[in-house]
Parts: sequence; C-alpha cells; structure tokens
Amino acid sequence: MTIRLYDTSARQIRDFVPLTAGCVSIYLCGATVQAAPHIGHIRSGLNFDIMRRWFEYRGYDVTFIRNVTDIDDKIINKSAEQGRPWWSIGYENERAFNAGYDALGCLPPTYEPRATGHITEMIEMMRGLIERGHAYEADGNVYFDVRSFPGYLELSNQDLDDLRQPSGEGETGKRDQRDFAMWKVAKDGEPSWETPWGRGRPGWHLECSAMAHKYLGTAFDIHGGGIDLIFPHHENEIAQAKAYGDEFAKYWVHNGWVTMSGEKMSKSLGNSVLVSEMVKAWRPIVLRYYLGTPHYRSMIEYSEEALREAESAFARIEGFVQRVIEKAGGEVAAAPEVPPAFAEAMDDDLGVPQALAIIHTTVRQGNSALAADDKEAAVERLAEVRAMLGVLGLDPLDPHWAGEGDRGEDLHGVVDTLVRLVLDQRQSARDRKDWPAADAIRDQLNQSGLVIEDSPTGPRWTLGPRQ
Repeated sequence: MTIRLYDTSARQIRDFVPLTAGCVSIYLCGATVQAAPHIGHIRSGLNFDIMRRWFEYRGYDVTFIRNVTDIDDKIINKSAEQGRPWWSIGYENERAFNAGYDALGCLPPTYEPRATGHITEMIEMMRGLIERGHAYEADGNVYFDVRSFPGYLELSNQDLDDLRQPSGEGETGKRDQRDFAMWKVAKDGEPSWETPWGRGRPGWHLECSAMAHKYLGTAFDIHGGGIDLIFPHHENEIAQAKAYGDEFAKYWVHNGWVTMSGEKMSKSLGNSVLVSEMVKAWRPIVLRYYLGTPHYRSMIEYSEEALREAESAFARIEGFVQRVIEKAGGEVAAAPEVPPAFAEAMDDDLGVPQALAIIHTTVRQGNSALAADDKEAAVERLAEVRAMLGVLGLDPLDPHWAGEGDRGEDLHGVVDTLVRLVLDQRQSARDRKDWPAADAIRDQLNQSGLVIEDSPTGPRWTLGPRQ
C-alpha cells in the first residue's frame, strides 16, 4: 500500500513517504477572517478533510493544523469601513468559518492556532533571519531579502528578474522592490505589538511560517492550500522558514477553485455564495457531495444545475441505503475494509471521482440484489457502501447527519400525517383496482416533490430532488 500525491514543488505525482513511520503531519492555510465564508473557502477545508480521513483509514496517526489569520490588511480595512474593532470582526467570522466546516462534516483540526496568539514566535523568527543576513529593518518595517535565498521562486517556477512582488501601503525603505514585508510599522489607530524594531503588526506570510514551526517543528510532511496561495504566500513561507534553518514541508498539495462564469469565487468580485445561505437552501450532506467528489485539483464551476445533479446522484445512494435498512429490519454496520478498487483509486492522488464510480457501481449491484429479493447480497453491498461513504464523510447513517435530512424536524411529522392520508386514498383505489386513480394520486405527489415507493412494509415517501 502506497499513497501517492501530486507535489506542486516537484510538478509530479510522488509516492508519499512520511518523515516518521505511521505518522502524518499536515499544515493547511486556513481562514483569513475578514468576512463570512463562501463555498470556495470551505472547499479547501473539505478536500483536506478527505485527505486526513484517508490517511487515518490507512492507519496513520494524523496531526492536522489549520490556522486562523485574524490580523491582516483586509481585516483592518473592514474595521475602518464598519467602525467596529478588528478583533470583533475576526472572531465573528472565525465562528462562521467553524460553523461552515462543521455543517459540511469536516473533522476539527488537531490544533487551530490564531496568528495574534503567536507574536512571540514571529519576533523570534525575524530576529534569527536578521542575524543570518536574510532580513533587515527599515523605517520600522522588517523585510525579507529575497536575493539572499537562492531557492526563492522554485515552488512557483518564476524568474526573479521578472518578479513583481505585491506590496502594501507604507512599505517604505526596501533595498529591493521584490523584497517582501514580514513586519509592518504601526499606523495611527491600527492594532500593533511591541518588537525590538518598534511597534507594528505581522505580515501575512510570517504568520504561517512561525505557526508551522511551533506546532510541527522544523520539518513536516504536507503543506496544503488553494492554488492561489502558491505565490506569493507559500513561496514566501518557504523562503522565511528555510532561511531560518527549517526543512519545512516535504510535499506541497494545492486544491482548485470554485469558479463562477470562469472566474475564481471571490468576495471582491461580488460573486460569492455564502455557506450560511447555501445550507438553508440545500442539505449540507448534498453540499459536501457537490464540493468533495470532484478531484481536489480540478476546478468546480458553480451552478444550481450542477447542485441539482449532485442532489439527484446522492439521492440514489441514500435511497439504496434506506431500502436495504428496511429490508434488513435494522442496522447494517459498515464493512471493516473498503473494496480494493476503491482503495486503489484513493491511493492514487486521492482519486475521489474514480472512487465514487465504485460506490455507484456497488449501489447498482445492491439494487439488483434487492430486485432479486437477495437480502444477504444487498446487505453485503450496503456494508461496502457504508465503508466507502464513511471515508468520504458522506455516510447518511453517521451520527453527524442524524438530524440533517429532515429539512425541519418540526414539520416532518405534520407532512408525514398528511401524506399518509393521501396514501391511504391511493391504497383504497388500488384495493378496488382503480389503477388510473391510484396512479394519478402518485403522480400528483411526485409533482409536489415527494417520491413514493412501494416497499414490502407498505408505501414510503421521501423528498425528491428539486425541479
């Protein structure tokens, strides 16, 4: 068994060999909490949640760090715009992100450090870099000297002579315009911390280098994030950490965007779809299916049509699960192991689309067994399906989703009573062999969004995919 991952730094799929046998250490760039999350933000956390689950299934002990950037230019600008404290905005949106992760079934990280809780570690790293000749102070700012680090830009494969480094307001005193800020001098009214070089606040890139060093040490296995972070963020993280003396990350793994009309989903473009609103319109387990089943490196073009297709596809899986549970007359435990073909797909750079195809094939086999009244075979297929869905965080019988499928538990009993009255009328029509009337009742229910199925225990109803 060898898990293989696409390593951005090597530009190829590589066999995964952990630094410590049986253990995996992962650092994921988490939320910058200037606003509530859209589904593009949550996709990254969900993709790496699936990675983590697969490593754990394969027997690894996983340490998973997902940071919170709770101070940066965007948060400060929001504070000025809204007339609210920067920490209030950050905490409110941090809670919104965690609610989004939880709604979509992401396991909590091992640690979730905030940038502002690690100023001491940042100062220590800057002091070390200045002593080694890789950084310098100017006008109260501290900059990294990119020409002092020979490996700079190897991750993003750029030419230093052609580089245009993003710069912020107040970044004065640079020796080279390509140098980047690790620490920014304090401005009136902005949050700041005391350092040997005066009061100021951290730069975005320094935060992650310092936190990865604290929680994962001088070397760790996997650094993850969206492809938009390759430059400048991850490139600058590498420069800081390695110039400080760390080996840093062994593998670099990046997920694709969620796009709308071909553009990256972004608050600045005004095309974001907030998670808090999406979970009101769509079942969270369906959103997880939609965001988590494409390959993590692929782009997802958002559309309601695509969401409806995901809803229909998951309904076929969920319907099979429910039918077998009814047939078995009770709980069917997940199989201890997933089918070999599923494992092979997941081992190959987390090939979720191929693994999902195995799930749907197994569901079809299970439905054929049900049609043939082969209870034993149907139960075996369900056990396999549950094992595979569990790895993807999509098992509808998992306790996390226990109350998720009702779309309003208070209304479920009322709807059930009303539907039962109509189904009794349909049954009366069937008893008197008035098939046109029975079919008409069923069709009317279907048009209202209810799916009626005749089971051995009588007719049953479920909410169907929206039209």
